[in-house]
Amino acid sequence: MKIVYFSLTGQTRRFVKKTGLDAFEITASNSFTDFDEPYVLIVPTYEKDVVTPVFDFLENGRNAEFCAGVAGGGNRNFAELFVFTAKDIAKDYHVPLLYTFEFNGTEEDVKYIQKVVKSLES
Repeated sequence: MKIVYFSLTGQTRRFVKKTGLDAFEITASNSFTDFDEPYVLIVPTYEKDVVTPVFDFLENGRNAEFCAGVAGGGNRNFAELFVFTAKDIAKDYHVPLLYTFEFNGTEEDVKYIQKVVKSLES
């Protein structure tokens, strides 16, 4: 299963690269790419207007249907706003919130996401 992710500052990109899993990065120029296979979405925490390419991607074709779940990265100092983007996507698109991590994740976070993605492939 592929990881689809968005990265603004590079934190999420660094996290995804550490997983070694097949990945597709959403950018403003490719946000209307059609997906025809299940994937796990990983997003950082920003206001909706900042992550517009993510919502463009989800709303394109059947992309939302293929989303197996979402994981979110952020800063725990933001308390209840920690990973609100991933939480909102999970709620709005009726997909599970699979995992949350801080900044670019720890080795433990990487191993957990690898395990989750592999379990969803079965």
